[in-house]
Amino acid sequence: MRVGFIPIDNRPVCYTLPALIAGIDNSLELFLPPRELLGDLKRGADVDAILAWLQDLKNVDAFVISLDTIAYGGLIPSRRSNDTFEDILERLEKLKKVLKGKKVYAFSSIMRISNNNINEEEKPYWDKWGKKIFEYSWVLHKENRMTREVPPEILADYLATRRRNLRINKVYLDWQNEGLFDTLIFSKDDCAEFGLNVQEAETLKSFGATVKTGADEIPLSLLARALNGNYKIKPIFIEESQKKLISNYEDISIEECVRNQIELAGMIVSDEADVDLYVNNFIEKQGEIVMKVPTIPFSGVWAKPQKPFVVADVRLANGSDNAFVKALLEAGLENMLGYSAWNTSANSLGSLLLALKITLNAKKFGTFNKEAFNHLMLTRFLDDWAYQANVRQDLTEGKLAEKMLSYEEVLREFFPCEKQITYKLPWNRSFEVEIDFI
Repeated sequence: MRVGFIPIDNRPVCYTLPALIAGIDNSLELFLPPRELLGDLKRGADVDAILAWLQDLKNVDAFVISLDTIAYGGLIPSRRSNDTFEDILERLEKLKKVLKGKKVYAFSSIMRISNNNINEEEKPYWDKWGKKIFEYSWVLHKENRMTREVPPEILADYLATRRRNLRINKVYLDWQNEGLFDTLIFSKDDCAEFGLNVQEAETLKSFGATVKTGADEIPLSLLARALNGNYKIKPIFIEESQKKLISNYEDISIEECVRNQIELAGMIVSDEADVDLYVNNFIEKQGEIVMKVPTIPFSGVWAKPQKPFVVADVRLANGSDNAFVKALLEAGLENMLGYSAWNTSANSLGSLLLALKITLNAKKFGTFNKEAFNHLMLTRFLDDWAYQANVRQDLTEGKLAEKMLSYEEVLREFFPCEKQITYKLPWNRSFEVEIDFI
């Protein structure tokens, strides 16, 4: 199968991860635009060049499209861009011509409202007014009243950006009604229980939209959906009595999140399963290592499963539960087909399920690439466990590779790899690490 894939931006989880996962199946060809055409933390994508690349892509069975990349230049520019509705629509009409008559799996974000005063991914005024804008949004939705603390000119600009993005999302719904999309998803990125973004999601739903919690993983979920294989998955919650709790940055229970992600990937929730999905969920509240939010670690007994299984380690947001990984490694990783503890619960699940589906297809049809599988497993454990849960907390300039070495040595025993592993921080911040094999 040949798939054209437009990521949100050039981060490793958006660009190199889908290619790494696709490499597990030798029969799957994934085409991505040159990485330099995509946006990063400071600049948007070269939209004209990406459209030209798409136009030249021939004999493709399906497209997976991050619509924000064409509309705004990426997910981050969707919150910052001052382009007019008309300018954005002109770009999108060019995309529509390319996609017409093809199988298209697409998603667009519902603009997030982060509850902090960090403007790294927002407009400049967020460093002073972010929390107050979040409060304005929360109170307006929950109590139907307006707070008066945000300067009128800043609030006007912010609300105008939201209205513009909502208009664009309504355009996509019109195109869906015309039959352009095989699947169209609207994602709620970094959401809470109340807010303008939640209201907008309800508005879009009233027009027939499909809305999912998450963002970065949605293209991966859509790629899984584009592939054949309606495998049966049985979720098993390590903390069964806690599965109704809501993860950080989400507005649905972890149980509902798991079900939604399985179904979005085109698979089936069933007790009579091909694969068991173990969810290392949290007690009382989800922890977060970097934000120093503690949670109760895994303290049970882990018996190595005798049938194929995968693990979504979501006890913490963005990083492994060290106690659980210790139990996994001590028991051995035979029959394990996937592991993820990447960022939000939805992020972890979406990436995990794509890798699972591709692995099952490849094993079924004799196109399995063992080396690529080992590279993926090493990447997830080195990123989620070694880096996010441990090394990141004690990161010294120039010492990243040195600090990762002891984890490498442990993991190579489970996933043999003769290649050298390299590390870098591609966006010059500690949030994401890029792992490569040379």
